[in-house]
Amino acid sequence: MSLSVKFNLILVAVFAVALVPAALLSNHLLQTNARTQIVQNARIMMETALATRGYTNKQIKPLLAPRLKDEFLPQSVPAYSATEIFNYLRETHPEYTYKEATLNPTNPRDRTVDWEADVVNAFRTDDALKEIVGEREGPLGRSLYLAHPIRITDAGCLSCHTTAAVAPASLVRAYGSDNGYGWKLNEVVGAQIVSVPTAVPVAMAGTALRTLLASLVGVFAFILLSLNLLLGLVVIRPIRKLSAMADAVSTGNLDVAEVKVGSGDEVAVLAGSFNRMRISLVKALRMLEAE
Repeated sequence: MSLSVKFNLILVAVFAVALVPAALLSNHLLQTNARTQIVQNARIMMETALATRGYTNKQIKPLLAPRLKDEFLPQSVPAYSATEIFNYLRETHPEYTYKEATLNPTNPRDRTVDWEADVVNAFRTDDALKEIVGEREGPLGRSLYLAHPIRITDAGCLSCHTTAAVAPASLVRAYGSDNGYGWKLNEVVGAQIVSVPTAVPVAMAGTALRTLLASLVGVFAFILLSLNLLLGLVVIRPIRKLSAMADAVSTGNLDVAEVKVGSGDEVAVLAGSFNRMRISLVKALRMLEAE
């Protein structure tokens, strides 16, 4: 086995051994970063929905108030507006889902399921709790979710949710008089929940990891090629010349040319030793012939 092959095998083995922990650590860091990015995007979407709620309640609802006596317009409901805006947003980000999960909603589509009710009750139990980030198993697989409490801080919201007698008649005709009433000021009635499959951050991290590993392999291949070229020029070629000179001298060819290495390193020292040895052999043989 040649020196070049041994050198390459050792480098490849060292790289392969070092690549395994590097890949594991990089995968962990990329997974964490992807999860953080997903949660941050969810926060931005949550703030957008919250801003939509405020805009609807302060500007849209007063404009539609005169018509609400005769006709219920869901566009006047902050939760409806926020959900519809998010549905438009899902056209470009279909992996995200949004729900204003409410314990006692007017619209049945907003009613909490079991795990959502647990989230809402956690906010109701702890007033200082402002955000929950967690994971859950769903029918389509594991999901990552971000939740913020829906707290009634605007007395204007209670005009539709105190009692059926106070609520607009059109609202009562549309949804009945049994659900969505009895809300109180400063009470947590639900939670804004943004969900995304955990497969999304996993896929993001996987793509980034493959790109990183491909880059590392590419850099290693370039370094290996460069080292082979340098090894061939600085070490292997001079050694081959020295080997050829030694073979020629061993067969009696004393006129073989010296091997000149001008690098000044250990290979040059070895070449000088070989050259002096050849000269010494030539002198010794000539002295023997002269006798």
